Amino acid sequence: MSELLTETADSAVASPLPTRRLDGALVWLMALTCGLVVANIYYNQPLLAAIGRTFHLSDSSASLVATATQVGYTLGMLFVVPLGDMLERKRLVLLMLLGAAACLGLAAFAPSFALLAGASILLGICSAVPQLLLPMAAHLAPEADRGRIVGRIMSGLLIGILASRTVSGYVGAHLGWRAMFEIAAGLMLALLGLLAWRLPQDRPNFAGSYGSLMKSLLTLTATLPALRRSALVGGLLFAAFSVFWTTLAFFLEGPAYHYGSDVAGFFGVIGAVGALAAPLAGKAADTRGPDFAIGVGILLALSAYVFMGLTGYHLAGLVLGVVLLDVGVQSAHISNQTKIFSLVPEARSRLNTVYMTGYFTGGSVGSVAGGLAWVHSGWPGVCVLGAAFTGAAFLVSRFYGRG
Repeated sequence: MSELLTETADSAVASPLPTRRLDGALVWLMALTCGLVVANIYYNQPLLAAIGRTFHLSDSSASLVATATQVGYTLGMLFVVPLGDMLERKRLVLLMLLGAAACLGLAAFAPSFALLAGASILLGICSAVPQLLLPMAAHLAPEADRGRIVGRIMSGLLIGILASRTVSGYVGAHLGWRAMFEIAAGLMLALLGLLAWRLPQDRPNFAGSYGSLMKSLLTLTATLPALRRSALVGGLLFAAFSVFWTTLAFFLEGPAYHYGSDVAGFFGVIGAVGALAAPLAGKAADTRGPDFAIGVGILLALSAYVFMGLTGYHLAGLVLGVVLLDVGVQSAHISNQTKIFSLVPEARSRLNTVYMTGYFTGGSVGSVAGGLAWVHSGWPGVCVLGAAFTGAAFLVSRFYGRG
């Protein structure tokens, strides 16, 4: 371990890992924080048409707000999250929440679209807080309960993603799009006060420069086959996940169903099953090991695509396929995170950066590939592509980097 730390840091200080147990109230507060902060990224999606009317923009131009927020989140994950190994995490989290509140306030009162887009990029950067809290929770949790605690916090994050669009659409319809950003800014300030009171200090082990911190991302990736394997498996599964969600609205609006966007939104609510399964997946990773839980998740996702390919033209079959896919992908994702957090305890934020970069890269590839599959081969092509990504994840999990 000391040799690896020498390679991944120009200068690292040795400090004992915490042995305190996270109490239940703090775990739920961290889960709530993850849900409310990640929602900042998705509030704008149901509001894009209203934003476009305010600034007299086309739908495609207004959609740049959503793109800007996602780009900012990616930048925050890549360039800010690694600082969790270098700076005291509590202080970093509080600073980012303050920044998120300021960006939301700026968005709420933005007099021009350019200012709104700029605030959205900064908001995305500051909304990377969950990717700091997850390694922090893993750092503070006892090893025997790490998966369960990570799973519980992940459930809050997933519910935040699912609920954000519904809440935002309702608030926007009744109070206007600016009101949603004002409310969200108030929530960030409330969280700031709660976390300043309840979140413990979590001192880092890395004492090198920022340049050496970023360089160590490459060293960790090169020297840890298990990290590369988890990033590849996670990316391939998120690609399979994105293939489905990118094409679902087209499928539902097509000749098989003739449904509108409201039904597509209903399928998002069904995705809550994946959030409910998160703590169970974490518990399985604790008791049976992460590899077992990852394997089960992959098989569930693969069976989902086989099932939807055979019965997807019937609503009950499609609903069951969504449940299997969501539970499978989320179970493997949580188990992958539980696994990587145990590799180098002193570098958990950087490990999470590498893993999540692979994860979101896979999602982007899946979205593009899914759209192409739909255009050229319709629903059968979508199911074959999703199954192919999932099958590749299975092969990587079984054979890659095991020497």
